[in-house]
Amino acid sequence: MYEEYFTESHQMLRDSIRKFIAREITPFVEKWEEEGTFPRELYKKAGDAGFLGIGSPEEYGGTPGDIFHQVAYTEEMMRCGSVGLVCSLGSSAIAVPPILALGTQEQKMKYVPAVLSGDQIAVLGVTEPSGGSDVASLLTRAVRKGDNYIVNGSKTFITSGTRADYCTTAVRTGVSGHAGISLLVIEKGTPGFTVSKKIEKMGWLASDTAELSFDDCEVPVKNLLGEENKGFYGIMLNFQKERLYLAVQAYAVAEYALELSIKYAKERVAFGKPIAKFQVTRHKLAEMATVTEAAKQFTYRCAAKIGVGQDAFREVCMAKNFATKACDRVVYDAVQIHGGYGYCKEYMVERLYRDSRLFSIGGGTYEIMNEVIGRQMGL
Repeated sequence: MYEEYFTESHQMLRDSIRKFIAREITPFVEKWEEEGTFPRELYKKAGDAGFLGIGSPEEYGGTPGDIFHQVAYTEEMMRCGSVGLVCSLGSSAIAVPPILALGTQEQKMKYVPAVLSGDQIAVLGVTEPSGGSDVASLLTRAVRKGDNYIVNGSKTFITSGTRADYCTTAVRTGVSGHAGISLLVIEKGTPGFTVSKKIEKMGWLASDTAELSFDDCEVPVKNLLGEENKGFYGIMLNFQKERLYLAVQAYAVAEYALELSIKYAKERVAFGKPIAKFQVTRHKLAEMATVTEAAKQFTYRCAAKIGVGQDAFREVCMAKNFATKACDRVVYDAVQIHGGYGYCKEYMVERLYRDSRLFSIGGGTYEIMNEVIGRQMGL
C-alpha cells in the first residue's frame, strides 16, 4: 500500500510505534485525558525508542529517517486516542529546528541532544495574547543591555508550556515588522520567566497548554540564535513542515473516525437491519472515505516534494486547509452516524470531534492559509 512512498523501513517503524502505544499509552490514556496531563517520563521513553529525533542529525542524538518516516510516525501516533498527548510529546519538533538551522555548534550541543533523548522538554514561543497568525506584529520586546537582553512580554497557547525546560522564543529586537524579530533560547528558572497560567481547553485535554510571561527577564546574549533581527527566517523554516504535519494529523484523525464509523454502522441495528444497509449511511461513509483519501494523497504529494528539497509552500497551505476541512466533515458525520452515543465520552468519536477542531486554527488559521495561497498566486 502506497509503495511509492513507504518501504520496509517505514513499516518497521510503524510496527515499533504500535507496540509502544499498546505498552506505554493505551492502558493509561483515559486516565491521562481525565487528569489533563501525562507523565513526564513518557518523553524519556519516546526518546529512548528514537521517536523524538526522527530525521534530526545523528551527531545530536537524532534518528536516521526521511520525511516519510516522520509522516509514518505521525499517522501511527494519532491512533493512540489522544491528539493532545501526541502534540505535547512532539512539541520539540517545532522548537528544535530553529536551533539546528541558526544555532552555533555550542548551542546545538547544549540544547538539542537532551530534548531528542527525552531528558528535557522544548517549546516554541511565537503566539501572543494580541495575536498569533500575524507573526510580524509580535510585541514581546528584548532590549540589549551589556551581555544580556531584557525581555518583557508574554506568549500564549504554548503546547507543553507548563513544564518546558526551555522556550525558543520570538522577540522584537528592532523595528516593526518581520525585519526586527530575533530568536532567543530562554531557559526555565531564568529570573522573570514564569508560567502565568495553564489554559483550560475544549479538547487536547492531555496536553498542557500555557501562557508564559517575561517580566524584566535577563537572557544572556549568547542565547541569541543566529543574527539579531534575522529570527523571522528561523520561524518561517518551521512553517512548511509544521503545516504538513498538521495536515497529516487531520487526515489521520479522519481515517480513524471513518474506521470507527464503519464498524459501528455494521453493528448498530435499526428497523431490523444494520444501519450500514441503509443507502443514506452507505453514501455518507463513501463520501467520508473519498475526502479522507483525497486529503491523504495530496499531503503525501507535498511531503514527497519537500523530501527532495523542492519548494511546496503554497501546496502545503492547500493541503492543510483541505485536510482540516475534510477532517471537520468526517468527524461531524462520524458523530451523526453514532447518534446519541457519538455525543458520549465513552465513544472515541466524541473525543476526535473535539480534538480535531484545533487543526484549522493551529499553525496558521484556515483564513490565513487562504491569504498565503492567494499571495502565492499573485493576487
